[in-house]
Parts: sequence; structure tokens; C-alpha cells
Amino acid sequence: MSIVVEINADRINNLDLSPVREVVDKWLEAGAIASGEQQVKFEIDYPREELDPRELSEIPELRLWFIRLDSCYPWLPFLLDWKAGELARYTAMLVPHQFHRTEGIQYNPEALEIFLMNKIFVLSDWFARQGIAGKSKLMAMSQMFGYDLDDAFFDVISPQIADR
Repeated sequence: MSIVVEINADRINNLDLSPVREVVDKWLEAGAIASGEQQVKFEIDYPREELDPRELSEIPELRLWFIRLDSCYPWLPFLLDWKAGELARYTAMLVPHQFHRTEGIQYNPEALEIFLMNKIFVLSDWFARQGIAGKSKLMAMSQMFGYDLDDAFFDVISPQIADR
């Protein structure tokens, strides 16, 4: 079951994260954050001119909202509905990229690598604090972006995240 977080132009222009806070803070207060795994989807209502060819991730105001969101909830990728494409869209909001009609989104490789490694470090620490076995989740996330992380890498960064 997905949880849809609706954001509109007013919230975006005011950097208002309250729709996300309402959802995430309930899980945090209940101590049930793990129940939100891959549940969150965003419905974005941001008006554009009819002939505006930009994708949502190319709109500076929207990207700024997502940068703010990521700074407040750097572990949010855990909650995003990956199967619905939310992780890819979230990443596009934070990582420079180009769109190709035939190949789809093409992230800047260096920027994607920095973003991914940052998320691996943030999430591995967060998983350890939450008591969530996360190694397989992190490996799956990295594979979504074309990276295969070696088991030894996880032994180095945090022995606590090894799947039990």
C-alpha cells in the first residue's frame, strides 16, 4: 500500500515540507518507521506553461524543495516506492542529468556516484540506529543505478548493517 504525498506550487515555493512531515513523523513517533519501507509516492502539482518542454526535475524551484527535503530526511530513499519510480525521480531532483528520448534519464556519472555513496553511508548508519538489517537493501539500491558493491565494502563501513 502506497502513501501519496501531495505537493503543490504553494508548498514548493515556500519550501513547506509539512505534507512529508505529517507522514514520516507519525511513523517516527510510533516507532514504526520500518513499516514505511518503499511506501511513499509524490504527487506533484506544479503549473507550467503549455509549451514548457522541461521535465519536473528540471524546474529549479522544485529541485530546491527536494534539496530541502533531502537535508531534513537524508534517509528518505528508504521510504520511497522504488517500483513506482520514486527513487529515480528523487535522484533526478538532486543529481544533474539529461533526458534522452531513446535512453531515458542519463545522470552525470560522477555526481551520481557521489550521491549514491552519500546515501549508502547515511542509510547504513541510519539502519544501524533503527535496528534494520540493511545490507541487501543498500546493494539493491546501488544496483538500481548500475553499481555492484562488494560485500567487503560493507564490512569496512559498518559491521552492524550486515544482514543477520
